Amino acid sequence: MRMHPFFGGLIDSSSIGIGYVPIAISFGLSAVYAGVSPTFAIFISIAVYAGASQFILIGLLAGGSSPVSVVGIVLLMNLRHLFYGPVLVAKLDEEYRRLPTALLAAGLTDEVFATSISKMARQAPQEREAWYSGLQLGAYLAWVSGTAAGAFFGRDWITQSAFLAQSLGFVLPALFFALLLEIRQIAPVYVLVGAAVATLLGLWILPAYGAISVGMVVGALLGGRRA
Repeated sequence: MRMHPFFGGLIDSSSIGIGYVPIAISFGLSAVYAGVSPTFAIFISIAVYAGASQFILIGLLAGGSSPVSVVGIVLLMNLRHLFYGPVLVAKLDEEYRRLPTALLAAGLTDEVFATSISKMARQAPQEREAWYSGLQLGAYLAWVSGTAAGAFFGRDWITQSAFLAQSLGFVLPALFFALLLEIRQIAPVYVLVGAAVATLLGLWILPAYGAISVGMVVGALLGGRRA
């Protein structure tokens, strides 16, 4: 019996979840250290679900920043998703779409986008929405459950294992590198190199979220020339 595409997406999300859980644990732990209650830390991951931006959010809240500036900075850090959405929707045949666009966008992250771009073409057009739904749900659950584990138990784990404390910070870069290797199969080298160089140059004069946006624009322009 053939597996439903939704469950196929859940299985494919495991590679994302393996990277998400340690980072989410680190976020939950950081939030508690910053004076946020474990329950509120979990609520942030449920409602915001913005990965690295959540660390910035916690730092801003702990530093006494105004709610307006916190929201503004987090939004700026995530403007790159405006580029993700149209590319992803174009791969979902409108004839077979059943879910509202807002629901499809709710679980869109860097890693979900990268995995979708590299693997969605392998799915039949009528199965892509279900597969994508499973993919984003699996990634979301991994992030929220990791946050809960870090918020409630992370302090004890870090205290008992120096190796764990040192390795947590390496997991997210490793995940991005693995996703880059997947994208390399469908993206020309000059697009990847151009986006990387633009991002690195942007870091000289812009904060990280600004440099990432510059890299996204340059990559999109280079990819558009190829098309």
